[in-house]
Amino acid sequence: MIASELRQKTIDELNAMLLEKGKEQFNLRMQKGTGQLSKPDQVKKVRRDIARIHTIIKEMASA
Repeated sequence: MIASELRQKTIDELNAMLLEKGKEQFNLRMQKGTGQLSKPDQVKKVRRDIARIHTIIKEMASA
């Protein structure tokens, strides 16, 4: 996910994406806990996507 693509979305769309990524992160943590996680790098990518979305939301709120 690229930050420039996120900046073109509305805050409502970003909040929806944030909710979706949160659910994805939860599922990945559950898979990791049970030993079923096949792609461990996915956890890091989702965590960074969440942080990126939070940053863009804060930028839009302050502007």
